[in-house]
Amino acid sequence: MSRLGNLGARLYRGEVGYDFIGKRKIWYGVSILITITAILGVVVSGLNMGIEFKGGAVFTTDTKAKISVSQAHEVAVEASGHEAIVQELGNGGLRIQITEVDTAKADQIKTELSDELGIPEAKINADLVGPSWGEQIANKAWTGLGIFMVLVVVYLAIAFEWRMAIAALIALIHDITITVGVYALVGFEVTPGTVIGLLTILGYSLYDTVVVFDSLKEGTNGITKQTRWTYSEIANRSINGTLVRSINTTVVALLPVAGLLFIGGGVLGAGMLNDISLSLFVGLAAGAYSSIFIATPLVADLKEREPQIKALKKRILAKRAAAAAKGESVEEDERDDRAQDLAEDTETAGAVVGRPRQPRGHGRTPGNRR
Repeated sequence: MSRLGNLGARLYRGEVGYDFIGKRKIWYGVSILITITAILGVVVSGLNMGIEFKGGAVFTTDTKAKISVSQAHEVAVEASGHEAIVQELGNGGLRIQITEVDTAKADQIKTELSDELGIPEAKINADLVGPSWGEQIANKAWTGLGIFMVLVVVYLAIAFEWRMAIAALIALIHDITITVGVYALVGFEVTPGTVIGLLTILGYSLYDTVVVFDSLKEGTNGITKQTRWTYSEIANRSINGTLVRSINTTVVALLPVAGLLFIGGGVLGAGMLNDISLSLFVGLAAGAYSSIFIATPLVADLKEREPQIKALKKRILAKRAAAAAKGESVEEDERDDRAQDLAEDTETAGAVVGRPRQPRGHGRTPGNRR
């Protein structure tokens, strides 16, 4: 077995682990800071909406221009009075995108481009895009997002419980906010491809969250019938038990997206790939983070407000305090219970992080227990 696979098995068994739940206030603080930065980025810098949302004109040429891309950019800006995006096509031609121009202005710009580029006006193709089309796309995207959120909450509330549904919803909003904030800070164009990317990352984020929730649901089945582990400790075990799986799925998903973003968009200059690849890259990373550091800790916080779970935690802490006062080890008293759990294959009941399991057959027999 590989080192990573061996680590995953040890995490699942509770032999090693990291106290994610115990340090949840740190993760909350980090997430709040990142979210505030993202919101400020949107408020201060704003989103660079593409031509599909603002409306405008796109000019393309089939033949190579007599001037460079940078010179064509200057000509387009001077002719239109608006910012322009100029890209060189594979056949040597140019694609010039200018927002917020009407038909009359587009004809004037086309004439000036023909003179400056040294290309006959008949060989410059002009396509006009109205802002109403972009508005329809945006409205449909918001409608789709709203329906998706409602369905997610309903499904999780039925399959798990309403606390998990609320935690998952907060994690999804967290992911979308961060992704939109990165777009504002980086200045990439927001196009229909961006919207598709945003909707896509919700599924990835939800997948990681549901995996942890499923483990947590199984581990907390009949939790009030025992006095060994609190809800937070079992939640922590659930995160550690699925940690390697979450890392593997996220890395495998990020690698091809990184290729699109950094090689396709950066090295090869295929700017249209940036539309969807940046949202996918940031969203996948944020989704993996939120499922581990946000969603599950929120569930633990909400659950431990319940009277039964709160009373259970009080009993467990009192038991441990009494054992410590007598100089006894709670681990020794629980060793036979753990061995029985192993024999019955109920390891998913959870274990306190950092407490190693003992091999079967060790410890006192039930008749010798204090």
